[in-house]
Amino acid sequence: MLVAALGFAIMGALVKIGAQKFSAAELVFYRSVFGLATIWLYIAIAKLPLRTPHVSKHMSRSLVGFTSLVLFFYAIAHLPLATAITLNYTSPLFLAVFMPFLLHEKPKKILLIALAIGFIGVTLLLKPTFDKDSWFAGLMGLISGMGAAVAYVNVKQLGQLNEPDWRTVFYFTLLSTIGAGLWMLFDSFQQLAWNDLAVLGGLGLSATIAQLALTRAYRTGDTLVVASLAYVTVLLASVFGIILWGEHLSLDAWLAIGLIIISGVISVHSSPAKTP
Repeated sequence: MLVAALGFAIMGALVKIGAQKFSAAELVFYRSVFGLATIWLYIAIAKLPLRTPHVSKHMSRSLVGFTSLVLFFYAIAHLPLATAITLNYTSPLFLAVFMPFLLHEKPKKILLIALAIGFIGVTLLLKPTFDKDSWFAGLMGLISGMGAAVAYVNVKQLGQLNEPDWRTVFYFTLLSTIGAGLWMLFDSFQQLAWNDLAVLGGLGLSATIAQLALTRAYRTGDTLVVASLAYVTVLLASVFGIILWGEHLSLDAWLAIGLIIISGVISVHSSPAKTP
């Protein structure tokens, strides 16, 4: 998960750089097609089977993941990097909300407290941005966090069905490439230049490594520990934002990020340890 955190932080920084020229759909396409080529090459060399009896589960995980990814990239393009990633990393809060219902258990009181802290944190984080674009981007970031929570449950379920990491990542990148490619056909897209290749290649490489590491972490590790370690991405993204763009957040924003991290850690540790 620590490898994934570093990879996603680098990916976020490269998305923000690429967003100066490309749309969210274009960035998702280039991120996905690079990942698809990489994972397909690995599968071809190792002669691994792609046939699976769990196609529907792979498709549902991929569709939710693709939608969440587009919204996440949009939020990164329109918000400070640390803010966008923090909103996306409300996923443990949503995960904690979903788990009791999936397990048919009543939510614990500490979970309700964590959700209240998280709500205060989100409200405080978005409070300084009153313009329409920032509010919309913030909402997209929150929805991406909700989608990520559903995707993480699906990843864990696929792991319990003995689906290997590479197959899960393959179907996710395949659907994301097709979805973003179709989107680009019905929308305007920018012509590539040689100096774009470093950013787009780095985006694809960092995202692929992070995705493989994340899939392995959720498939083989303790879900609660993994979800807690995910917040390292927020800290790394904050450092990148300060160094690359001088994004010096206000004291209120840092307090909000801290509240969201605390509520996320509390929520995942108050959830049942066993994922359905």
